[in-house]
Amino acid sequence: MPGNSQRKGAIRKSSKRPTAGSGGRVRRGLEGKGPTPKAVDRPHHKAHKVKARAEREAAKRPRKRPGPDDEWIAGRNSVVEALRAGVPVSGLYVAEGAERDARLREAFKIAAEHGISLLEVTRAELDRRTDGAVHQGLAARIPAYEYAHPKDLLEAAAERGEAPLVVALDSVTDPRNLGAVVRSASGFGAHGVVIPERRAARMTAAVWKTSAGAAARIPVAQVTNLVRTLKEFQDAGCQVVGLAANGDLTLPDLLADSDLAAGPLVVVVGSEGEGLGRLVSETCDRLVSIPMSSSLESLNAGVAASITLYALSQHR
Repeated sequence: MPGNSQRKGAIRKSSKRPTAGSGGRVRRGLEGKGPTPKAVDRPHHKAHKVKARAEREAAKRPRKRPGPDDEWIAGRNSVVEALRAGVPVSGLYVAEGAERDARLREAFKIAAEHGISLLEVTRAELDRRTDGAVHQGLAARIPAYEYAHPKDLLEAAAERGEAPLVVALDSVTDPRNLGAVVRSASGFGAHGVVIPERRAARMTAAVWKTSAGAAARIPVAQVTNLVRTLKEFQDAGCQVVGLAANGDLTLPDLLADSDLAAGPLVVVVGSEGEGLGRLVSETCDRLVSIPMSSSLESLNAGVAASITLYALSQHR
């Protein structure tokens, strides 16, 4: 045919390579390439880019402290005051080359007397551990506080053969007030303190210092739901009284009722600014006010609890 240069009877040749098969390709072409890499391991995949970005962001964040709940006291005066107050320090950290002044020597002396470990670290390491606080070359590490269970407080009273006396705090956020309450509870014969888990002060170094060591002598329970815990105390036979300016009883009235004042009792103290929350107030069996000479004066949580606990201790 015109235009066809292939002569008749000739074998037609093709420039295409043989198709894949048993002998169609060289041996190395038949070898497997292994499993498909994961998306995060493929440089051009979106998942890989997201992972790389997250790693870069994480590298920018400050490194975490040794323990998830450990607390650090930074500064020479603060550390020495904590050691004097009996705060349960688990280790002292001093920066290399720190000047040995009177405060540092006293810290070393107290640490040696109480078997507290002393570690010398670089200043950069101390900066990291204290999150950049002004540590003056000295810091102390405090382990997480071990909270009790509310039932432990009732058991402590039973072991002493006494009617339970418990203090519960409703959203008290000032660590100094919590420390003052713990100190008064210990000094006036209470069997423990209950605090909420959220929106409330917790057992920190500041609380230990304010309590003047009382935190080591009285259990503190932390609960997720204060109202539920108060109801559990009621089910266990306790009367729950809340301190409130508009209480239906005065403190002298409470003391006049021997069955109430000397029996199983839970005293609830409200927050510094708002007092008792509505649900907590409704849960209380009675509301008690502290008579004052001037209606313009008010008491903070620590003082109100101290006055009430003192009066109850004298009555009991």
